[in-house]
Amino acid sequence: MQIHRGPFETKTWQNRICPSETMVKIHPDQTTSGTGEETISPYLTTEQETFTIWMKSLVFNTNGCTVFNSKGKIIYRVDNYNSKSCREVYLMDLSGHVLFTLRRQKFGLFKTWEGYRSSSGTAESMTKLEYFRVKNNVFQIPNKDSSSSYRVIAGSCRNDEQYCYKMVTRGSSLAIEDNCGKLLAEVKRKQSRNGLKLGDDVLTMMVESQVDHSFIIGLVLAHSLINCIL
Repeated sequence: MQIHRGPFETKTWQNRICPSETMVKIHPDQTTSGTGEETISPYLTTEQETFTIWMKSLVFNTNGCTVFNSKGKIIYRVDNYNSKSCREVYLMDLSGHVLFTLRRQKFGLFKTWEGYRSSSGTAESMTKLEYFRVKNNVFQIPNKDSSSSYRVIAGSCRNDEQYCYKMVTRGSSLAIEDNCGKLLAEVKRKQSRNGLKLGDDVLTMMVESQVDHSFIIGLVLAHSLINCIL
C-alpha cells in the first residue's frame, strides 16, 4: 500500500471499490485448512473491538511498542533492538512470530516504507503476495495541531488488484477509512475513567467489525515510522 501525505483525491477508477469488497478481497475472513475446512482468521474482528497501544517496548533499553486487547492480553509487539527509526521493523505476536516485515527504502527525496506479510512467522518467510508501501512527502512539514491526510494503497499479487484507503490525522487522533468513507479504525490518546489522559505514549485503538486488526496495526506503525514516533 502507498501512503501519500497531502490532500486526498478520489480517482474515477477507485469508485468501483465497495467497503465489503475491499476488506474481503485483501484480508479474507476465512482461510482453508489442509482438511478442506474453513477457519476464521484470528486477526479478523467479529464485532467492534478496542485495543491499547503503549508506545514502549517490553524489552529493556529498546524502542518499540506493545499492543494489548480489551482483556489486557498482549497480542502484538515491536522491539527495535538497534535504534529508533531503524531500517527494518518487525510486527510480531506475543510469542515473537513475525506477522509483518516493514522495511525502509530511499527513493530520491522521499522516505518510503515497504511492508510484507510473513507466511510462517519469520522475517525470511515474508511473502510479496500481500504488501503495502508508505510514501512520505518531505516537502510537507507535519504539525501536530493541524489536519493532514494520507492516501493508502494496499496490493495483492494474487489477483493484481489494488485498493485504496484514507488516513486522516487531526491533532493527536488518527482515523482510517476505506475508499467509500466508511470508518475502519480510530486511534487517539487513551483516557482514564475519570477523563484524564494517560500520556502521549498510551493510545486507544477502536477497530470496527470484520476488519483485519493486524493490517490496521501495520498502518498505525507505518504512520508512526513516517513521523519518527517509533
